[in-house]
Amino acid sequence: MLDVRRMQVLRAVVTSGSITAAATNLGYTPSAISQQVAALEKQVGMALLERVGRGVRPTEAGKLLTEHAAGITDRLVEAESALADLRAGRTGRLRVRYFATAGAALVPPAVARFRAEHPSVKLDLKLTEPLDPMVEIVAGRADVAIVVHPRDAEVAPGVQLVHLLDDPYVAVLPRGHDLGRKRVLDLNDLAGDPWVDSAIPPGACRDIVLDACAGAGFAPNFVVESDDYPTAQGFVAAGLGVTIVPKLGLGVTHPGVVVRRLRRPEPHRAIYAAFREAGAVNPAAASLLDALKDAAAAS
Repeated sequence: MLDVRRMQVLRAVVTSGSITAAATNLGYTPSAISQQVAALEKQVGMALLERVGRGVRPTEAGKLLTEHAAGITDRLVEAESALADLRAGRTGRLRVRYFATAGAALVPPAVARFRAEHPSVKLDLKLTEPLDPMVEIVAGRADVAIVVHPRDAEVAPGVQLVHLLDDPYVAVLPRGHDLGRKRVLDLNDLAGDPWVDSAIPPGACRDIVLDACAGAGFAPNFVVESDDYPTAQGFVAAGLGVTIVPKLGLGVTHPGVVVRRLRRPEPHRAIYAAFREAGAVNPAAASLLDALKDAAAAS
């Protein structure tokens, strides 16, 4: 393989017209320049320069290599510029994964702001449900993920979490339910009712519900299963049971339900932005994190 550095030395000799002038321009001795050219000639197996008076001029082989050296220099300059843009967060790609309720409440305003600030950075946005977005981070298929993660749970190696918000759960009751007269409910108030299971399949959000009910001294009697919060509201509105859902999951409240705060305990889910540690220092990723924090604060 040809030595790129030696090709650049040859180009300096050809453009300056002499070994002495090239040595002065490059800060080398004439002897060092001559050695570099001789080594390149040995690689090529052909003469690259011929003497003309006190100077030199390229042979056909020398002209060919000089032209290629110029192209290499241009590509190196382009590569350095592209790397500088990437380091500064002006270009590149961010792969972002999220779950549905975060996608509805946090991701859109954050993405709108990010694109205004970084129009040349491509965002690869994907909803992962029912897959946990953290899986995508751990597998290296995502740079940023919005995740639900218990505060006391271990974090996977190589992953950094930044807390965005605590999303409280609220009770959803059929309109006209006796408990609707209260403004705040003890979770145990719901122990005797049939329940709509609003978090199917099992996962962190469902565990939060089951653990909270266990803390209140009962296990919910699930009579209907639903895999999304709007559908769960529909079942509740039809009088099939009660449920609790995270506040971000409410969306548009069904006209046939009432929503009440919970206490004793007050379940909530901790929502984080998860980053691969190697990508957390990326200016574009840091800018997206700032936009997510602001979206969370406004939610």
